[in-house]
This record gives sequence, C-alpha cells and structure tokens, in this order.
Amino acid sequence: MDTVAKVKERSDLTASVLAMKERMESMEKELQALKDIPKVAFAASLGGDGPQKTGNFNKKLVYKKVLTNVGGAYNVETGEFTAPIRGVYYIRFTANGPSDFTLSSMLYKNGGQVLLAAHESPSGEGSDTASNGAALLLEEGDSLQMVLWANTQVWDNDNHHSTFSGFLLFPMPEQKSNRSTSLLFPMPEQPET
Repeated sequence: MDTVAKVKERSDLTASVLAMKERMESMEKELQALKDIPKVAFAASLGGDGPQKTGNFNKKLVYKKVLTNVGGAYNVETGEFTAPIRGVYYIRFTANGPSDFTLSSMLYKNGGQVLLAAHESPSGEGSDTASNGAALLLEEGDSLQMVLWANTQVWDNDNHHSTFSGFLLFPMPEQKSNRSTSLLFPMPEQPET
C-alpha cells in the first residue's frame, strides 16, 4: 500500500471515529435528558371506616391512605396533586358508596370542574362504584383536587374502594400559554370544617 493510500485510509478512519464520537456524545445527552425527567406516580385512598357525607355544601376530599407517592407531588394534608412539570398525566379516580344513597366524586383542576363519577339514583341494598379517568395535559404547578358534591357521599375502608391516582405519561416541551383550563364550572365555595 502506498503512502497516499495509507494517509487516505487513516484520514477516513479519523473521520469515522470523530463521527462516532459526536453520535455518542449526542446519545449521552439524550440519555441524561431522559434520566432528568422526574418520576411521578401517586395512588391514595380515603381509608377510614365508613362514609363521608355532605349536607348542602361541597366538600374537598383528602385521601389519607397513601399507597404510593413517587416524586412527592401528592399532598396527603390537602388531598391535592400538583404537577411538577408540564406533561401529559393519566389521572383516575373511583368512588364507592351504599346503593341506597347518591354518591359522587368530582375532579377539579385549578378550581374548575373536569371529570365526574356519580351514581345518582338509589338502587337498593349493597354498594355501587363509579369511576372515571383521562389523560390530561397539565402545566407545571397545575393543581388537581377531588370534591364530594353537596348531598352525596362516598365510602371507604382499609380495602381502598374510593381512590385517587395518577402518573406522568410523558413530559411536554415548555410552551407559552395563558393557562386556559377549558373547564365547565368553577369550584363552589365550601364551609370551613
């Protein structure tokens, strides 16, 4: 092999090594970005032993029995989930109650109504369960809260029949927004308890 061919081969090898180094650095950055995405998942139940009822007022539900709270975004004192980053989250909730009484559970986002689970007409003995869930685009700092509507009830015990849970499906790039909520009704005031 002549000198010119050796120089060209060495030059080609050097170019290949530099290209592989650039790809490797790019993949390392992508991997680090994936590692930096917060892990977010929570599940909690009302716990306790028996019903929670309301009179002529709505009541915020606080799910005291935390089953998991990866990332710490669920606040067991207030019952609120606060999105730590902008992303799409899957949120789900269930409400259980005696069949002879109306039950409800309403998800609010930043004080506005989003989803309802309800059993509206008494159906006899036993218990009924209602549930709902959706993938929601949440902005960093958006707050989710469950509410028991006026003149309804939910029931739970250590078997976790009435629950509130969710997890981050994937992050979304930052975007300028006016935090439009596209919600139906604002959360009504409730009396201090």
